[in-house]
Amino acid sequence: MKILNRSLLFLLLSLFSFTSFAQPNQSTNYFEVVKNLEIFTDVFRQLDQLYVEESTPGNLVNTALSGMLASLDPYTVYYPESRIEDAMYLQTGRSGGVGARVDLINGRNTVLEVFESFPAYKSGLRAGDIITHINGKPIDGIDLDNLEDGLTGTPGSVVNLTVLQLGKPAAELAVTRESIKTPDVPHFQMLENNVGYIKLDEFTQTASEDVKTSFNTLKGKGMNKLILDLRGNGGGLLNEAVKIVNFFVPKGTEITRTMGKTESWKQLYMAQYDPLDLTIPLVVLVDEMSASASEIVSGSLQDLDRAVIVGVPSFGKGLVQQTLDLSYNAKMKVTVAKYYTPSGRCIQKLDYGNKKDGHATQIDTTKIRTFYTTHGRPVKDGSGIYPDVLITPSASKEILSQLQRNFAYFRFGVEFKKTHASIDSAGSFTISQKDYNDFVQFAKNNAKDFVPSWFEHIEKLEKELASQTAVNSELKDQLKSLQNGISSALENSLTQLQTEITPKLEAKIVEMYYFRSAAIKQSLTNDPLIRASQEVFQKNYLTILAGPAGSEKK
Repeated sequence: MKILNRSLLFLLLSLFSFTSFAQPNQSTNYFEVVKNLEIFTDVFRQLDQLYVEESTPGNLVNTALSGMLASLDPYTVYYPESRIEDAMYLQTGRSGGVGARVDLINGRNTVLEVFESFPAYKSGLRAGDIITHINGKPIDGIDLDNLEDGLTGTPGSVVNLTVLQLGKPAAELAVTRESIKTPDVPHFQMLENNVGYIKLDEFTQTASEDVKTSFNTLKGKGMNKLILDLRGNGGGLLNEAVKIVNFFVPKGTEITRTMGKTESWKQLYMAQYDPLDLTIPLVVLVDEMSASASEIVSGSLQDLDRAVIVGVPSFGKGLVQQTLDLSYNAKMKVTVAKYYTPSGRCIQKLDYGNKKDGHATQIDTTKIRTFYTTHGRPVKDGSGIYPDVLITPSASKEILSQLQRNFAYFRFGVEFKKTHASIDSAGSFTISQKDYNDFVQFAKNNAKDFVPSWFEHIEKLEKELASQTAVNSELKDQLKSLQNGISSALENSLTQLQTEITPKLEAKIVEMYYFRSAAIKQSLTNDPLIRASQEVFQKNYLTILAGPAGSEKK
């Protein structure tokens, strides 16, 4: 009976292969599509019936789909029903869960952040806690996807967590899941010189409304200039980006256009509403992680000479995705188009259609073209959004990136909190020279964790030597001496980088006590891009936007 039912299933799949593509005009590769679907069905049937080990059809298909989509771009993703929360979060920013961010640190599931007023915080979970069990099941070393599955779930359901809290005995926390929606605007405030500041983290369905509310609040406090911070914002919904640009440009202005394979994705997006403010001086901050919808906002405002862009070149994602419903409650996010800013440029940096050794290549620099803003300023395609005011990255950028990426500031913050019951509020908190010296010593002691690239070749050599019993002990001593020398070099580097590291360290420590909004406020007290923006407003805002004399486009 099992074989009969499966044979019927595969017969139906084969029929589906043909009927799904019964209209040749739906695909330019009609014959190839049908032929390869038949082959896939054939292979799948043979594996299921003949492969010597027991296999799970669902796992086989998921593996096949993952491999197929991986050959395209990283933004085309299949979401089985078990991961439907991930797909919903991309669109709404809302998911059922506990309201905490967790990552693996030294093989242990460590809480990086808890969101204020959500279940994790209300139940007593705090940044720095280590989750050892979920519903009684040990999870040390578990991959993050499975961990996420354990924490997310239907609002109202309960998950039991076993946690270690800053050296205390293991505690049992019963956490009732809720519908989690973190704000797209985690922080906004007034800065000096009547400059308003809005930090936008994501472009979910509430992004434009959050920006509008923040803007109106700041306007009521006397704001007459605005900094919109898109650093680290990886994008989201295209329509929300269009609405935010619309706040600052006249109704009827072209904001972006998309071009895809189908007519439905050959669209022009115009400003459809009356703006909030057409004259307020505007600076937009971007960095190498500002992507997609962030680049639509910054690129369109730049092309329309409506804002000065400050920072470093953005990520360079000129692609548009659409989320599609599939059978059995599955979904798929598909790259369906490229977008173009008002000047006509596409800022996509990587060419996924021409991979080399399995990796996308950057757009050939000889093919990068020049376009012009409304006032005739030159802008380029194929390379992200290039700022009008470029902030030169630190010569020690790689060290700083490794410290951030490998949780150096966070881990020191955990240690700091063990000996400091409270700290001053955000904006007035400072660490002492002793605190910084403690950080340097802490980083030196954990150098392999924090700057692993410095030790890669030594560790490789160590493994080779370990398998050779006749290795000279003097050589091993020299390797150990070299490791100590690298740790000392890190110590010297951190001592020299105190001015750059201190603000990052202070912001992370503040977050340990007062949440993300407070950390952002703390970081603004000594932010080089904020200082650069203030200088732009005071000195050359209009000059930058004016463009070459008499060159305004007709």
